[in-house]
Amino acid sequence: MIRKLFIANRGEIAVRIIRACRELNIESVQAYSTADRDSLPVQMADHAVCIGGPRATESYLNVPALLAGARETSCDSVHPGYGFLSENADFADACARAGLVYVGPDGNAIRIMGDKAAARRLAIDAEVPVAQGSASAVATVDDAVAVAATAGYPVLIKAVAGGGGRGMRIANDERQLRDAFERASAEAAAAFGSGALYIERFLSPIRHVEVQVLGDGKEVVHLGERDCSVQRRHQKLLEESPSPALTPALRERMTEAACRLAKAVSYRTAGTVEFIVDPAKQEFFFIEMNTRIQVEHPVTEMVTGLDLLKLQIRIASGESLPMRQADIRSAGHAVECRINAEDPERGFMPKPGTITKLTMPSGPGVRVDSHAFVGYELPSYYDSLVAKVVVWDADRHAALARMRRAMQEFQLEGVPSTASFHRRLLAEPVFVSGNADTQFVKREMWAGHPMRHLL
Repeated sequence: MIRKLFIANRGEIAVRIIRACRELNIESVQAYSTADRDSLPVQMADHAVCIGGPRATESYLNVPALLAGARETSCDSVHPGYGFLSENADFADACARAGLVYVGPDGNAIRIMGDKAAARRLAIDAEVPVAQGSASAVATVDDAVAVAATAGYPVLIKAVAGGGGRGMRIANDERQLRDAFERASAEAAAAFGSGALYIERFLSPIRHVEVQVLGDGKEVVHLGERDCSVQRRHQKLLEESPSPALTPALRERMTEAACRLAKAVSYRTAGTVEFIVDPAKQEFFFIEMNTRIQVEHPVTEMVTGLDLLKLQIRIASGESLPMRQADIRSAGHAVECRINAEDPERGFMPKPGTITKLTMPSGPGVRVDSHAFVGYELPSYYDSLVAKVVVWDADRHAALARMRRAMQEFQLEGVPSTASFHRRLLAEPVFVSGNADTQFVKREMWAGHPMRHLL
């Protein structure tokens, strides 16, 4: 049984892990950089240890420092959160070699699913639909051109490693493909340490829908889906569950496919299988699998009543899944708005600073996950997430009304935020109708905007 957990992350997910530990009567040890010395997770954890300088490479990506911190504080386990090293197979293996329980999948599952080309091949073997494209990484731009000629333009150039839109380009013809290939490879190499790319046909308009899965290494269940179609530059802005784009039949096919894929790697812990969906044709295609807890996991927790962080820790402790698929029930509708310290009117440019005023919404059906407080100085070294405002109600119409109320209550001063964007989004007829696709923000909300090209 896990007794003392080392948190190898920061921000709101660290706060979330600390709370789960407290409810499970587990001691928490917070790793922190010098930039996070006064952060909320450091204040909340039972213990805290500095692991290095402000840059992520000096701290949250510094494997020797993290392992030393866990060893020095007599921890028996490590939770990687999301981002940083959460999908790094070598880190998971290093934890295992150090005798630490890794709260996540084993290195083999991370390695297979982290290689987008390998994951694509596995999906094909598991009879999970994939978009037409290369069966594996393409070695040269000429190979990419040959694949595109078969798949048909437009095509999507994608990094084999990593995600978040980095190393990703759309090419409408051969000239654009040749122009973008090297740039995409260089960007992927800088971000992920690998410039390998693969090609698949670009489908538009489409929805981005992901299925939450949970496994114990033997059995896998799904906890329904989340719609993440409201995006800019492949970065999610709002998530909701259930997806307004799915019919019951399509939902059943997608969730079964997600479980099949997770079982193919004997998946253990929480994970997310991501798909693109064509609602008009009732088709879906596998994109990738995220082998970690997701930023948007509260949406699933709100509709299922399950605590994904506590389930992760219990499974890592050696417990089997405490439920079967038939035991899982989803009710109502949940929506999450990500509040980032970014200026929407300037192309969502991040702008760190000191929070001078912060009023969080509350009341029935409202949850806020955050590490922010008045006087907190948002560091410039990390992502710009300030808070996640999550609401639940009996149906989508009621949930959107509740979110409008919550966003009216939310106040943040001292740094710009995306709260104004969400207030506008929640009034957009296309979004309210449930018909927003992945290009909706750029195509309609930012039509004619001078910084539209940044979206």
